[in-house]
Amino acid sequence: MKRLSVVITVLLVMIFCASAYLSGQESAYHKSLHYTTEGMRYWYETEGGFMDITKVPYADLDCKTCHAGNCDVCHAKKNEEGAVAYNSSMANDSQICLHCHKRAAATFNFAEKMSMQGVHSEAGMACTECHKPHDLHGDGKAYTSMRDLDNPRAACADCHEPDMDIRPHKVHKGKLDCNACHVQFTTTCMNCHFEKFLETGTRKGHSLPIASNIYLINYNGKVTTANLQSLVHKGEKFVVYAPYFTHSIKTEGHSCQYCHGTDLVKAIKKGETVDAIGYDDGQYQAYDFAVPIVADQLKWPFLDKNAEGWVMIDNDSKTHTQFACYGTPLTKDQIRKLAMPFKK
Repeated sequence: MKRLSVVITVLLVMIFCASAYLSGQESAYHKSLHYTTEGMRYWYETEGGFMDITKVPYADLDCKTCHAGNCDVCHAKKNEEGAVAYNSSMANDSQICLHCHKRAAATFNFAEKMSMQGVHSEAGMACTECHKPHDLHGDGKAYTSMRDLDNPRAACADCHEPDMDIRPHKVHKGKLDCNACHVQFTTTCMNCHFEKFLETGTRKGHSLPIASNIYLINYNGKVTTANLQSLVHKGEKFVVYAPYFTHSIKTEGHSCQYCHGTDLVKAIKKGETVDAIGYDDGQYQAYDFAVPIVADQLKWPFLDKNAEGWVMIDNDSKTHTQFACYGTPLTKDQIRKLAMPFKK
């Protein structure tokens, strides 16, 4: 009897511990960005965000359709008999990630078409080789975005030790993020027409995704690559900038002349307004040089869509600009240094 009592006690303790462990895991995941999609809500609803124009709360949008509400989304797989099994190998398939991460998927599609897949893709690496469990399952803390400075995230230095014998590494140490030189291009979504999406319930055909030139922004004390999205709602124009890592990396960085001493940077230094991207005959065209993100000096070609297709709209009226709560424009001193003629 005493032995039975001991066995029952041990079993109860095991059940209690397992229950506590599982509830702890569930709690951690419920605070993860995969579960909350807080990053999208945060920039959309924050003061100065796009909701100031649309007046439509985030909760009324379909953005949370990619919300991973449980483990099944990434880990459940049915066998031939229809029984569900859980495994980690399924989650290691990058296509699982790209099903929801549409901008990353667009980047890979553009990269393949331009033969600029990057060293990681060419090596056949999966997303989970850089993005570890705390990225995916959370760590028990709530974050406002992947760009939240307190949020642990994948970094080049996790695997790569910079060679300080290389001159650009010496000159830019502590000032420039690795991807500012090594990202080959960025993916930009232009002219998302919000009212069309609300009317039709689909985004398809109401925006123009493009493979664009590199944009530079300040983030976490360094210059890094930026991504942007331009939106139009009932004639009002909006641009949001944010630090962004495009998954198309090359071993050799851009040339110094790609950023330094360009005519565009010199014009910005003079206080002129410049075209932030090329545009001709209904087509956006990437520049072959970097574009620094500066406040109130970048002119964007905004388009409207009617029955005949995309048409230019008035670009003289005010454009609302947001720096996505994390990035900040380059300073006058940074522009001054960029505008200086490059000397080898």
